[in-house]
Amino acid sequence: MRVHKLTFAALAVAAGLSLTACQNDDDGTAQSDPSSASSTSSASSSGGGSGSGGSDQGSGKDSGEQGTSAGTGSDENGEADKCRTDELEVTAADRTIDGDGEGTVAVTLKNGGGRDCAISGHAGVDLKTNEGALSAKRSGQPADTHILKDGESTYFGVNYPVNKTGGSGVRITGLVVTPPNETKSVTLDWPGTGTLPVTDGTGSAVKVGPIGGIGQGG
Repeated sequence: MRVHKLTFAALAVAAGLSLTACQNDDDGTAQSDPSSASSTSSASSSGGGSGSGGSDQGSGKDSGEQGTSAGTGSDENGEADKCRTDELEVTAADRTIDGDGEGTVAVTLKNGGGRDCAISGHAGVDLKTNEGALSAKRSGQPADTHILKDGESTYFGVNYPVNKTGGSGVRITGLVVTPPNETKSVTLDWPGTGTLPVTDGTGSAVKVGPIGGIGQGG
C-alpha cells in the first residue's frame, strides 16, 4: 500500500507541474498579442508616411513641369511675346502683276529670334524719295494676330501708283519699315518701279496692308 501511495503522489505532482506549464504558456501567448497589435499599428503608420512621400513626389513633378515651360518666349499668361525688330529678318521684293493698275511690293518678316513671337496690325512704312520721306497710309483691311514660330515668315503688301505720266516723277531711293508696336526701323533698297507720279499733295497714294494680308509674298 505504501508503494501505491507514493505512486499516486508522484502522479499528482507531475499533473500539477504540467498544469502550471500550460498556464504559463497561455499567459505568454496573451502577452505577445499586444505586441503584435502594436506592430500592426506601426505598419499602418508607416504606410501613411509612404503616402505622404508620394504626395511630395507629385509636388516635385509639378515644379519640374513649371521649369520646363520657362524660357519659351511666353509672358506670364502663357501667350507669346511680341516680335522685336532685332529678331526679324526684313526683306522686300517686287510682286507687281502685269495688267494691274498699281505696283505691289511684298515685305517679308522672318522670325529669327529663336522663340515664338506674336505679330499683328500694320507695320510703319515710309518711302525715301528725292523730295523727302513719304509715309504710307493703312489700307483699312482688318488685321489678325499671327504667331510666328522660329524660322517662320509672314508678309504684308505695299501698293503704290505706277508713274505713267511720261515725266520724271518722284524718284524713290529707299524703303523704311517699322514692325508693328516697335520703334526701331529697318531701311531697305526699294525693289519696285523707280518713280511715283507727282501728286497734288492732298494725301499719300501709297498704301500698306495688314500683316499677313498679301498672298504674293515669298
